[in-house]
Amino acid sequence: MPTGEAGGQTRKPRFGLGTRILIGMVIGAAVGAVAGESILAIEPIGDLFLRLLLVTAVPLVVANLLAGLTALTDLRTFGRLALKIVVYYTVTTAFALLLGLGAAHLLKPGAGMTLAAPPQGEPGSVPSLGSVLLDLVPTNIVEAFATGNVAQLVVFAALLAVTTLLLPEAPRDRLRTLYADLAALFRKLVDLILIVAPIGIGALMAVTAGRFGAQLFGPLARFLAAVWGAQLAMVVVYVTLLFLIARRRPFAFLRDGGPLWATAAATTSSLASLSVALDVAERMRLPRPIYSFTLPLGAQINKDGTAIMLSAVLLFTAQAAGMTFTPVSLISVLLIGLLLSEGSGGIPGGGLVVALIFVRAFDLPLEIAAIVGGIYRLVDMGNTTVNVMGDMVGTCIVAHTERATERVV
Repeated sequence: MPTGEAGGQTRKPRFGLGTRILIGMVIGAAVGAVAGESILAIEPIGDLFLRLLLVTAVPLVVANLLAGLTALTDLRTFGRLALKIVVYYTVTTAFALLLGLGAAHLLKPGAGMTLAAPPQGEPGSVPSLGSVLLDLVPTNIVEAFATGNVAQLVVFAALLAVTTLLLPEAPRDRLRTLYADLAALFRKLVDLILIVAPIGIGALMAVTAGRFGAQLFGPLARFLAAVWGAQLAMVVVYVTLLFLIARRRPFAFLRDGGPLWATAAATTSSLASLSVALDVAERMRLPRPIYSFTLPLGAQINKDGTAIMLSAVLLFTAQAAGMTFTPVSLISVLLIGLLLSEGSGGIPGGGLVVALIFVRAFDLPLEIAAIVGGIYRLVDMGNTTVNVMGDMVGTCIVAHTERATERVV
């Protein structure tokens, strides 16, 4: 017998959030492809949704991190979690760089390409390991909040959480309760914002399809195929690791994370996606002490999708310039690629600027920016999706190895 409000029960939505977002994406992409650039009139709708997610991201990250870490009773556990997740992030990013090189070598998107005019300005230089580590520590926490510097917020919140654990029992318990209440408050705010996610994400996809759809069939099709193909291969790696190590069913994981993958692809914003990632992790019943640390940290240092793009752009440029890499030089490619992808959060201008720095580090012509820059949003859709998926898979794996999560397979 159907039940509704009259029967004392609230009727559940016919489709889950992930399904509704997928429907919004498909409709938006189809409308954008048909309407072309005239669809840009609805761009403020998508931008408004993006702003709503961004405004929740910073307080949500800090509150969840404080609530999660102060729930730990042993500081040694925190050190073990940090070691495990950093090892995972480093290994998968190195593998992602190799995948990008392999895909670009196979499809040879730069072969026969005529380079455009050089881009304006200098892209900068490869940051040193010391500068990357130093940039993790804030000099002004208010500035870190204002600029949304996730890495510095993670470090500050971790220090504050450790300090809380060292307090006497009474103030420690009061602060734990405060942190937990704040985390619950901001998670509820994200839930409210996600009610309009199908509309907001649909608008973002419509604008993207209307603005860039025609370029999918131009001379850059092979480059996009190489990058997207490598990123799809990385997804296969993720679900394989998920099944073999974390003992989770890949299909259930991909289905449950649907809102996160859709948000990442549509917004191309790791910070905006982080709000949804924390919400999805809670729905997956992952332990808060783990996901509240691994997901914000991963948003800064684990960028497998970006790593694939970096190596593909590098080889694309080399092919267009008629240059080749020796096997020995590939070691330098991996080391510099790891440094740039994991430290890219502190470099203004986003992934395209990082790609320019990577290209210049090997004395290759910078004209590639004039080519890839025109379709960078299409590339970045895959970058961000793979980035956040890698963070979530790493969280599941660490949670399983800590035997701290209830298995739902």
